[in-house]
Amino acid sequence: MARVSKDVHRFWRDPALPHLEARSIQDGREVCYDWHSHSTFSIGLVTGGVSEFRIGLDRHRVSAGTTVLMNPDEPHACNPLDGLPWSYRMLYVDTAWLAHIQGEPAFRPYAPPLSRDPALGRRMARLFGLLFDPAAGSPEKEAAVGDLFATLRLALGGLPAGPAAAAQDAGGHAALERAADFITAHCTQPLRLADIAGAAGLSPSYLVRSFKARFGLTPHAYQINRRIQFGQRELRLGRPIVEVALDAGFADQAHFQRAFKRHVAATPGQYMRRDLPA
Repeated sequence: MARVSKDVHRFWRDPALPHLEARSIQDGREVCYDWHSHSTFSIGLVTGGVSEFRIGLDRHRVSAGTTVLMNPDEPHACNPLDGLPWSYRMLYVDTAWLAHIQGEPAFRPYAPPLSRDPALGRRMARLFGLLFDPAAGSPEKEAAVGDLFATLRLALGGLPAGPAAAAQDAGGHAALERAADFITAHCTQPLRLADIAGAAGLSPSYLVRSFKARFGLTPHAYQINRRIQFGQRELRLGRPIVEVALDAGFADQAHFQRAFKRHVAATPGQYMRRDLPA
């Protein structure tokens, strides 16, 4: 199998726009993800080749021009098909900032999870071209992202989740939400299943049965996912990898690097390298 070139990973960040982050992969044949989720809203464009996009219980074969969307904490994975080449670009957006763009008090999820609309694909391509252009300024980039999300729901042709349905869902899963919140708040600490169940007011057996059905991850996998998100935040601050590894709750840097690569499909060192604004 051909080896991935050293410059396959590109991350764009701008200190003036901390609510936005972008990523570009030129050759994804060896870029493989474990089942994972993001705390942000994520939207991407397949720019070449084909791959498999798994989200929830669904599997999709996606190709150049396809736009994919992942709401916060929605488990997913996108991986190569039998070594076939593919490339993509992703944008990660803070949900509080996005809710403001939506004109809502809180972020409202998008649907459906993918679009093959050529017009949207071309618009996404132009946006990513702007984000990775070192000559473009921060205000221009932020305005372009805002313009996209101001009309994205119309472009998708999907309906937002209704407030009543969302409230009913939240009420039905309140105990499991407490369990998830407890894991998030204590993700860097050693957690026993009994600790999580006690904080949520659930039996350990019910927690094991129901947590994955609700969040798509086991409690342990959910904690590791949160540790990786903690690590990403700390790495963006420029902290040494070994310190971040220990603070995130891993035994050592090697354990952190292995878990990080499974979730981010890049090493911590690759993640820290980024395109800087002009």
